[in-house]
Amino acid sequence: MVHRDWTDRLLDTMISSDRTAAAEIISQALASGIAPMLVITDILDPALVRLGRRWEQETLSLAQGFVAAKIAEDAMLRCIPERTDQYPTKGVAVIGNIEDDFHSLGRRTVALFLAAAGWEVHDLGNDVPAEQFIDTALAVNASVIGASAMMQTTALNIRRLRELIDSRGLQQRLKLAVGGAVFNWRPDLVAEVGGDGTARNAVNADELFMRLQSAARAGGRP
Repeated sequence: MVHRDWTDRLLDTMISSDRTAAAEIISQALASGIAPMLVITDILDPALVRLGRRWEQETLSLAQGFVAAKIAEDAMLRCIPERTDQYPTKGVAVIGNIEDDFHSLGRRTVALFLAAAGWEVHDLGNDVPAEQFIDTALAVNASVIGASAMMQTTALNIRRLRELIDSRGLQQRLKLAVGGAVFNWRPDLVAEVGGDGTARNAVNADELFMRLQSAARAGGRP
């Protein structure tokens, strides 16, 4: 990996909860000539993936996770172009961590990317029941729901969301995007929980949500 050293340094600051040092690393990377989007895809994203593995192994505390989320958010705000209102909104998306999941880092990163790309994002936060996803999506006229989970145990709770979408006859109107570190390690889990698609990282979330929104619109509304 070309930028592995930068990733290692950034990951160290996340683990040590040193937000100031992390900001300095991002500044140095940008000053060295690395393009902002490459800072995200080649430095920040690999650090987040490795951090997710530590979550899976339960070697990080909640406090470390909280500061790591702040570090990722700081980096994203430095690197993502600010959205202007001169262009129409691409669409409406509802996102959140599925019930019993409290790992907000990935979800918040996706929310920033989608908003910067032109989406109207309704972020429901952590520990969101399946019913709340659907009720909110219908209320705000969203075509795509994004459900996030870090661990396999909580990812399986997304099946309840799939079941409700199907039982209420909303398969065409609402498409289900799933995400989180566990889906990168176990791609087969997407189908197991009933997801309509996933993205490896926040950078690819815009393309995924656009594709799913197009599918919903092509299928028509009941």
